[in-house]
Amino acid sequence: MDSINILIVEDEQRLADILKKQLNESGFNAEIAYDGYVGKQLAEKNIYNLIILDINLPLLNGYDLCKEIRKTNSNIPIIMLTAFSTPDNKIAGFDAGADDYVVKPVDFRELLARINVFIKRSNSNILNRKICISDLEMDLDTKTVTRANKKIDLTAKESLLLETFLKNKGKLLTREFIIEQVWGIEFDPSTNIIDVYVNYLRKKIDKDFEPKLIHTKFGFGFYCNETEI
Repeated sequence: MDSINILIVEDEQRLADILKKQLNESGFNAEIAYDGYVGKQLAEKNIYNLIILDINLPLLNGYDLCKEIRKTNSNIPIIMLTAFSTPDNKIAGFDAGADDYVVKPVDFRELLARINVFIKRSNSNILNRKICISDLEMDLDTKTVTRANKKIDLTAKESLLLETFLKNKGKLLTREFIIEQVWGIEFDPSTNIIDVYVNYLRKKIDKDFEPKLIHTKFGFGFYCNETEI
């Protein structure tokens, strides 16, 4: 069985050390960051199966760190473990991208049970890392795209644009949403780059195939679906 790597971002050293010891004894590989900045560096450099994240951290707080992690990794489970227990705190944690919110002090058995739920869920998701619509299939790990069993070569941006459409099948996506997902929120929204790349994508995945999958709803945005909505 492959090792399960967990990052603990917690500035309370005694608690962090106890959690690491308990996780290691439970069969996990645990690593500690005592502030948000180091936590961000480790999350960017290493591969973890789960992150346990405090909110009140030096240098970079847990909310902002969670948002930073979500910019590049939408799948890793993040459990916020914090003394902040108000509904507003919890809502802010979930809005930042956390999957679970645990209030200190916590019984380690409860935390372990929550961790195991996420690990099992992640393992089951790994078995099916492909997205399909009609006869089009995209492998999220290799970025391989086929339609009607014919391989389609995409550039990096075309691939990310298609992945955004496929992960939001049937949903109307605004230009602002697509810009944020594919080019980043600092990108100029007044540019016609979306139209250009949607046309690139249509030529590759729709031109020679039926049904057409990428649709435009003028004045609103774009969507991916087997039929027009």
